[in-house]
Amino acid sequence: MNVIHSATELKPGHRQVCLAIGVFDGVHLGHQQIIRQTINDARQHEALALVVTFDKHPNTVVAPDRVPPLIYSRPQKLRAIEALGGEALLEIPFDKSFSQQTGEQFIRSLARDLGKIQSICVGADFVFGHQRSGNVALLKTLGGEIGFQVHGLAAIALDGETVSSTRIRDTIRAGDFDAASQMLGRAYSLAGNVVRGDQLGRKLGFPTANLDTTGLLLPPNGVYAAHASVEGKSFRAVLNIGLRPTVAQPAAPPRVEVHLLEFAGELYGEEIEVAFAAKLRDEKKFSSLDELKSQIARDIAEARRRF
Repeated sequence: MNVIHSATELKPGHRQVCLAIGVFDGVHLGHQQIIRQTINDARQHEALALVVTFDKHPNTVVAPDRVPPLIYSRPQKLRAIEALGGEALLEIPFDKSFSQQTGEQFIRSLARDLGKIQSICVGADFVFGHQRSGNVALLKTLGGEIGFQVHGLAAIALDGETVSSTRIRDTIRAGDFDAASQMLGRAYSLAGNVVRGDQLGRKLGFPTANLDTTGLLLPPNGVYAAHASVEGKSFRAVLNIGLRPTVAQPAAPPRVEVHLLEFAGELYGEEIEVAFAAKLRDEKKFSSLDELKSQIARDIAEARRRF
C-alpha cells in the first residue's frame, strides 16, 4: 500500500479517485464497511481507492484534554487497512493550521490536489473541519457541484448496540477481549516497539521485552498468556501489564512486559504484537524478589498448560 502525506503526492494520472475518510482507530467493522465500499466503487469505475486518515487523533490538537487512548498503534492501523485491499493511504499531518480549515475548504483542497474525485465514503455521523463544519449534508452539496457521489453509511450494530471505537475501548478496559475482537473483526492485539528497561527480568532468569505503548489503551493490569508476533514469527508468551508493585516506585507509569517462551536473542527496537489468550492472575505485590521469581515460574507453567 502506497502511504503518502500530501494529496499532491498521489498523481493518479487519468484515473479518478474514490475516497474513504475517517480517523479509523481500530479499523473496526464499521470502518471496514466504509473502506470496502470505497474499494468496490473504485473497481466499478476503474478508479483508485484512497483511504484518507490522520497522523494523530484530532483531539490531540483541538481538544487536548479529551484525547482518547488509541486502540491501535500506527503500524497496526496501517496493516489493518492494507489487509482490506486499500491501494493507497493519505496520512494527513493533523496540526493547528490544518485544524483551522473548514470542512468545505478541506474537501475543495482534496478535489484540487487529487483531480477528479469519483466518490467519497464516510460514516453517516462523521463530522470534520473547523468547528465540526463538515458533515454528510455538506459532502452531498459539494458532490452536486464538483461532481462526486457520496456514501454516508449507517453504523453497524452488534448485539443491539452500535459498533464504535468508544464501545471497543470500554470492552478492553473491562478485559472483555472476545467482545472487542468481535467488533474489530479480528483478534484484539496490543503492539509496541521494544525499549530498554531495567533488565530485572533478565536478572531473575526470565528476560522480558518492555513495550513502548505511549498513547495506547491498556487492558486491565495483570498477567496474561498471550501469542506474540515478532518479525512475522509467532511465539507463546507471558505478558505482564501493571505497576510492578514489588519493585517499582509508587508513581511509576504502567509497564507492558513480554516474556517469550522458547526464544533467545535481542529484541531492542523490534515491534512485538501480542494477542491475549487468557488472564492468569491479577497483579500483586510480593515480599521478596525470590517470591516474585517463584511466582513467575508458576505463571509460565500455567501459561503452558493453558496453551
